[in-house]
Amino acid sequence: MKHPVDVHVGKRIRQRRWMVGMTQQQLAEKVGIKFQQIQKYETGMNRVSASRLWEIASALGVPVSFFF
Repeated sequence: MKHPVDVHVGKRIRQRRWMVGMTQQQLAEKVGIKFQQIQKYETGMNRVSASRLWEIASALGVPVSFFF
């Protein structure tokens, strides 16, 4: 079951990725994971750990607080 916070964080990841014109593949490569994992994060299927969220925030050029 998807938690509402996980869904919200995923939507914010997708929003920022679109804002900077980055594909899921490009983000995944910057973070060092597979693009399928980015898909799961963006839909809220998988919860993003604190360390992974920090890496994603760095790759997208925003503070971690952007996602909340």
